[in-house]
Amino acid sequence: MSSKIYVGNLPYSVTDASLKSNFAEFGSVSSARVMMDRETGTSKGFGFVEMASAEVAQAAIAALHGMSVDGRSIVVSLARPREASKDSSGYSANGYTATKRSDVGYGTGGFGGGRY
Repeated sequence: MSSKIYVGNLPYSVTDASLKSNFAEFGSVSSARVMMDRETGTSKGFGFVEMASAEVAQAAIAALHGMSVDGRSIVVSLARPREASKDSSGYSANGYTATKRSDVGYGTGGFGGGRY
């Protein structure tokens, strides 16, 4: 079973290859990926490393957490699963609603919105 590790506060100069080589000192690395901004193509400053076993991952976390890389103290921890978003913006499959109140909002009345 592989273990996924979160690596944060990375310098923008770090690449997938350099991230993989740093973690390879502790054991077999399945994958290493620095997250990139879609629009600019630059690093977002964090990434994920997947290691072969939990023991190897714990050893890497213990050794690398707080280490200085290009003047930045990196954060290394076990990755948590992505949480489901609550979609607080009001946009959903049900359409747009300005508020949760039934008497005010879009789609409940004629030209001006809600019932008064």
